[in-house]
Amino acid sequence: MTAGMPSSRIDTSKPHPARVYDWLLGGKDNYPVDQAVGEKLPAEARANAARNRAFMHRASDWLAQQGIDQFLDIGTGIPTSPNLHQIVQAVTPRARVVYADNDPIVLRHAEALMVGRSEGATEYIHADVRQPAAILERAGEVLNFGRPVALSLIALMHFLPDDQDPYGITRTLVGALPSGSYLVLSHGTADQHPELRQETESAYRKGEISLRMRTRGEVEPFFEGLDLVEPGLVSATEWYREQPAPVYERSGFYVGVARVP
Repeated sequence: MTAGMPSSRIDTSKPHPARVYDWLLGGKDNYPVDQAVGEKLPAEARANAARNRAFMHRASDWLAQQGIDQFLDIGTGIPTSPNLHQIVQAVTPRARVVYADNDPIVLRHAEALMVGRSEGATEYIHADVRQPAAILERAGEVLNFGRPVALSLIALMHFLPDDQDPYGITRTLVGALPSGSYLVLSHGTADQHPELRQETESAYRKGEISLRMRTRGEVEPFFEGLDLVEPGLVSATEWYREQPAPVYERSGFYVGVARVP
C-alpha cells in the first residue's frame, strides 16, 4: 500500500499483498517478486489462503440469504472465481457490489472480469483502505448508505501496523453504515500456528511488506460495538451458519460476521 493516493502504475519490482495472495490461491496474475515471497512462506500458507476464501464464500452467501443486497469489499484482491458479486448475485440478482483495492493490476483484471448481472451493479474503486473517507464517498455513488450494507475486510487489516490505526479506520468505515448492516472480517494470526510465526513474518519482511498478525484479543476490538453473529469470532474453518463445521482445522485466520445494531 502507498501512503498517498494509489498509483495507477504496476510496480513489478516490489511484491504486493494482492499478488502474493493470488499466488497462494494458485493464480497466474503475479510476478517473480510476489512468487519469491510466497515461496518463503510456510507450506501451510496456501491451504490457509483457500480456507480463508472459503469462509468469504460462506459468509457472503449467508448475508445474501438474509436479504443484504449491497456489498462494499475493500482489499478485494485479484479476481478469483467465484468472486463475491457472483456469489451474492446468484442469490439476489439485483445486488450491488463495490470493490476497492490499491493494486493497479486488480483494476485491469476487474475491468475485464468483474462483470455483474444486468439486474444489479458491480463497480471497482482504485483506492487505499487508509483513505476510508474517499472510499465511502466514491462507494456512495453506487451504494445507498441509507439501507444496510455488508462491509467486507478479508485478509486485509493485518497488513496495517498499529501506527496506521487499523481500528480507527475500521470504526470510520463501520460508522458510515446504517443499522442492520454487517462487518465481515478475517485477520491473520499466529495463535493457531505459533511454530510458523517467525517463518511467516520473515518472508513478508524480506519482501518489504508490513505484516501485523494479531492475537484473538487484538482482533476482538475490530468488532467493538457490533453484535457478533453465531458462531462468533472463530477460526476460518469453524464459521458455518447452516450446519456445524465438518471438522476443525487450523486456518491461520480469525474470522467473524457482526451486525450493526
